[in-house]
Amino acid sequence: MLLQQALPKLIQSMELGVDRICNISTSLRTFSRADQDRRVPFNIHEGIDSTILILKHRLRADDNRPAIEVITEYGNLPQVECFPGQLNQVFMNILANAIDVFDEVVQQAADGQAKPQTITIQTMLAQPNAIEIRISDNGKGMTEEIKSRIFDHLFTTKGVGKGTGLGLAIARQIVVEKHGGSLEVQSTVNQGSEFCIRLPICVE
Repeated sequence: MLLQQALPKLIQSMELGVDRICNISTSLRTFSRADQDRRVPFNIHEGIDSTILILKHRLRADDNRPAIEVITEYGNLPQVECFPGQLNQVFMNILANAIDVFDEVVQQAADGQAKPQTITIQTMLAQPNAIEIRISDNGKGMTEEIKSRIFDHLFTTKGVGKGTGLGLAIARQIVVEKHGGSLEVQSTVNQGSEFCIRLPICVE
């Protein structure tokens, strides 16, 4: 009798598990798309979503900090001619960097409660032939000195063995040199940082 009662719940759990596996498999395929020798049309939102799912395990709460909430505010974007795998690497580097910031410092509010930690991703048309992807966090922010060097090769603020100083340098190289776009950062100490990626929609 107990088995009969538990069976529907067990089947439901198995179905949910299969759905999760399918979603992860799809995301991995989207994220790791092998780039061709030319740009191809790509849905930017699919690339961002696949990156978020891959990083989902790092967004969960742990002993040192609360869960990190990711807020997506997607505009109505056309497909972008690009190297999808390379752009996904850019999203991965920027998002992973934001998570690292939250991991390094447990932010406390005045009442002693942990400050809500959020990453917001916004996409929009910047002009008729370009789009913008803005990735912001409410972390500890950066000083002007750090901000001026954040894209330098081998520059890192992380401890020994925790950072290579290559992630953001590679991200800018991909955006600027491979896609003819721009990657900029705005940051205020104790308020957070925002990375703005601007990409042309089509290649002439």
